[in-house]
Amino acid sequence: MRYCLWIALLATATAHAELPSPRLDRIFPAGASIGSTVEVEIQGADLEGAKRLIADHPGIVATFVSDRKFKITIGKYVPEGTRDIRVLGPWGLSSPRIFTVSKGLAEVLKSKDIHELAKAQDIAINTAVSGLTDGNRQDFYRLKGQAGKRWVVEVRAQSIDSALDATLTITNAAGKTLAFSSDHDGRDPLLAFTPPADGDYGIVVADLAYAGGLPYRLIVTDRPRIENVFPRALQAGKPLELTALGWNLGSSAKRAPAAIDTVALDEYSETVTPPADIVTRGLYRFIDHPTAHSVLPTAATGALTGYQVRLSPGGIPANPVPVLVTDQAVTLEQEPNNDPAKGQKIALPAVVSGRFDQERDADWYEFTPPSDGEYMVDVYCERIGGRADPVAVVMDDKDSRIVELDDFGPRVNAFDGHIRDPQGIVRLSAKRVYRLLVQDRYRRGGPRQQYVLVVRSAAPDVHAMVIHHQNPGPGGTTIHRGGAQYLDLILQHTGGVTGPVRIVADSLPKGLHTAETSIVSDTRGVIALWADADAPEFAGPIQLSAVLTTPQGELRREVRAYTRVEAQQNKASSRPTRELLVAVVAEKPPFALRFAKETIEIEAGAKATVDLICDRPWADFKGAVTVNGLTPPGPVKMSQVVVAEGKTAGTMTIEVQAGARPGNYTVTASGQGQVPFTKDPTKPKANTLVTLPSHPITVVVKAKKPQ
Repeated sequence: MRYCLWIALLATATAHAELPSPRLDRIFPAGASIGSTVEVEIQGADLEGAKRLIADHPGIVATFVSDRKFKITIGKYVPEGTRDIRVLGPWGLSSPRIFTVSKGLAEVLKSKDIHELAKAQDIAINTAVSGLTDGNRQDFYRLKGQAGKRWVVEVRAQSIDSALDATLTITNAAGKTLAFSSDHDGRDPLLAFTPPADGDYGIVVADLAYAGGLPYRLIVTDRPRIENVFPRALQAGKPLELTALGWNLGSSAKRAPAAIDTVALDEYSETVTPPADIVTRGLYRFIDHPTAHSVLPTAATGALTGYQVRLSPGGIPANPVPVLVTDQAVTLEQEPNNDPAKGQKIALPAVVSGRFDQERDADWYEFTPPSDGEYMVDVYCERIGGRADPVAVVMDDKDSRIVELDDFGPRVNAFDGHIRDPQGIVRLSAKRVYRLLVQDRYRRGGPRQQYVLVVRSAAPDVHAMVIHHQNPGPGGTTIHRGGAQYLDLILQHTGGVTGPVRIVADSLPKGLHTAETSIVSDTRGVIALWADADAPEFAGPIQLSAVLTTPQGELRREVRAYTRVEAQQNKASSRPTRELLVAVVAEKPPFALRFAKETIEIEAGAKATVDLICDRPWADFKGAVTVNGLTPPGPVKMSQVVVAEGKTAGTMTIEVQAGARPGNYTVTASGQGQVPFTKDPTKPKANTLVTLPSHPITVVVKAKKPQ
């Protein structure tokens, strides 16, 4: 079944193939309770014949019912939170979609024809409703309220990979608006509402653009809801009492001197101890997929070392909150520090948990560096779910502005890691007094405007991320027997990384391979995976690590996996996944590229040639294959090669620029050919442009010999 091949949708920015590529657009309903079984329906592209769903927890088991329908059973030991679901079928592995595992909620489906108040669907407290929007319509629900008993009402859409830009309205029995919300957590709305009297109340859900067919989860509870915790930075392995602000925080909570949207907040405290390995491995661990930091799907947490902490007011688990985990002691911001002449004195290295308590709050800090050198200034806000857009300004003792730091982060193809947090390196002198200002650019303040300031000597470190390269839409990582696949690699350096970053596989299944990938003085690259011609079929997670050698020793960081969310071509939209999931399937590719050598030595300023082998597993594919370098590092240039029609080899020239830093450079090629293909075997085949990567080759760059 050669028509089962879909891997060729690995496309360049200027051309894309038309072979099938599994894409999971929707799973509905998108949630179920622990210990239950629910029938779901999937929608997407190229899902024909799929009979397997794969979750990122072994306690979630799916059984095939009929075309695009499955029963999902949630084991009793599966934790509450969001999970990734993927489809595995004849065309390979799909992109994931979020599925919510709930606890203590009644799971119901939206009824039909509830588009006016008189036909509102009756629901009870502690209910999750799974619904789909109807074009140009609102969905009405009715709930009996008790005077003084607060509800927390929210619509989850962006947080479950839905394109819905939801609005949420609470009305009285006559339809008069009592409360309204939009964009509380990212695009998702939320209301903390206390009924003023016993009686019926209306809940109205709509899409801002009144689009139809978009999934959502309406959740109405009297359970704890935490808006933030303080401090927002924790020292690894050290117990610390956190103070949470939110609603319905139990009998031990007290009224806080703060409010959100005029709704008073409660205050509750609980001691937690963050895991020590968070820092040593450079991890970020989450319970709910982190989508609340922005109204767009972004990879904001790519440069965050930490985890989501879950407190349990009154013994009831609340929603998780992201925190930074550090190996340093944490200092709390102390007011008043609004006067630049009376800034809060801190000692370096410093980790300060701060907040903009009110509008126009300006937080000043004063410090004296212990030695001359470069210092990293980093402000965490968007990364930890804060709602501010901070800016950091460093001044010297003569009131001269040394540097102003603002947004940072890369956008690479579908990967969007550009965020509103300031980060940068500044050179400072010992025994001089410096002042540092942290302020929201728009002078906003309030209980949601939190940040963490880190000032320390610049020390090399790295965050490494991979994402499946797919145009024009989301896709999964599938490798065909005898074929190859690649991932985009994005590096975010901190502290002046000068040496190479090596990407290594911690474990791979039998028959699947990757070469140690060396990235020298660059922030991006590609990682190639390839399967033996007789590799066993496989679908599961693999783990990669980024290894960096520093003067203090070797650092080993987890390579984090991301997925594209939106199908719009050339639009960055990404979020993290818990695992880097790959599949090896039995079908062979139409062609496969590999270099005749695994390693080649080239002197800086010189060039060399290497044979390129083109295997042709499809007997009816005899066309030419045009081969180019696949995002080669800057100092390395790869010539274009055309493997002629019917031929199985060509010769590529690899050139290294003069002045290139000596070291190992891992490079990969990409081939394109017009392949006879039809998705429907009853129809004649037509030429379809297919793009496939090669196995990598390591270019060992040697210093130019003196003349």
